[in-house]
Amino acid sequence: MIRFTFMQSRASVLVAAIGLGVVAIVLAITGPHLAHVYDAFERSCKAAGDCATAPNPVLNLYKPLQSALPFIVAIVPALVGLFFGAPLIARELETGTFRLAWTQSVTRKRWLAVKLGLVGIAAMAIGGLVTWMADWWASPLDAVNQDRFGFANFSFHGIAPIGYAAFAFALGATAGVLLRRTVAAMAATGAGFVAARVAVTYWVRPYLASPVRESLPLSAGSGAGFLYGDAQGTTDFNAYIHSGVPTPGVGQVVLTAPQVNVPNGWVYSTTAVDKAGHAPTSHYLFPACPVLKQLSRPQPPSSAQLQACVTRLSSTFHTVLAYQPGSRFWPFQWAEMGIFIAAALALCGLTYWWLRRRYS
Repeated sequence: MIRFTFMQSRASVLVAAIGLGVVAIVLAITGPHLAHVYDAFERSCKAAGDCATAPNPVLNLYKPLQSALPFIVAIVPALVGLFFGAPLIARELETGTFRLAWTQSVTRKRWLAVKLGLVGIAAMAIGGLVTWMADWWASPLDAVNQDRFGFANFSFHGIAPIGYAAFAFALGATAGVLLRRTVAAMAATGAGFVAARVAVTYWVRPYLASPVRESLPLSAGSGAGFLYGDAQGTTDFNAYIHSGVPTPGVGQVVLTAPQVNVPNGWVYSTTAVDKAGHAPTSHYLFPACPVLKQLSRPQPPSSAQLQACVTRLSSTFHTVLAYQPGSRFWPFQWAEMGIFIAAALALCGLTYWWLRRRYS
């Protein structure tokens, strides 16, 4: 049964092996050069004492590959679901060859277990290998960006892509059992995988752990300023707009907190509030900083005037920073991989139950 399953999947396995080989060769050729340039720059800038300001040339090397690698890591689990999972059982049901297997000494349970287990392990291995190669190759870039295993590239590093591949494969297999048509199963797998990834990214991952909240002076970071609502929309009198800042109404102004950099972290929001936790309203800001009344005029206040206003307000207001620290990267990775593997196991159970119910 194992040999027969491998023979059925040999075309997909061969294509995957060729693809992995091509990626491995490209990364093996360019990776050492990338690491060499990074190490040489680190030695020279440390000798000169200007590592903080000198631009690292490694960021300009292999730009097309830098852009393509995250896409490759993201698309591989979907391809696993489309070409490994969807045809696995749908092809058997579509052609009727499952009847021959079930009339032999192989039970349905063993038939399905071998198919899902053997090909599923191969699918997870593919997802893990691609991610491992990408992690190794991009390590100099992550070091420059201070985001080695950080939340900025959460979906492209670590072990979560293994769970993505397992889920995509199981979703494809389940879609094949339910729809009994290979093409339809592939379409459903692609749509379902994208929907699941989006749902977990935006509606599950942010709530895996309560964010750390930290109070900072309003002058900490850079970019504190104001948003003003006029008839044409929102005028930005600030170099940086933060998530969570409400859009001001016409004639209203909002104080925006500064940008705060958290190495390897995931910043949820930065909010300017007073000691009671209340954000300043326009009714407070206009009397506190009369210069803000000029925002509605053709000649708005200068940057120096606005900065002086921010300095004045910093005695009353401070910044509340909500973020996930970089130390939670691996717990989040394990949790997200666990969610997708648990979903994959549930789909495998559904597949077995449906086969027994439909073809008993």
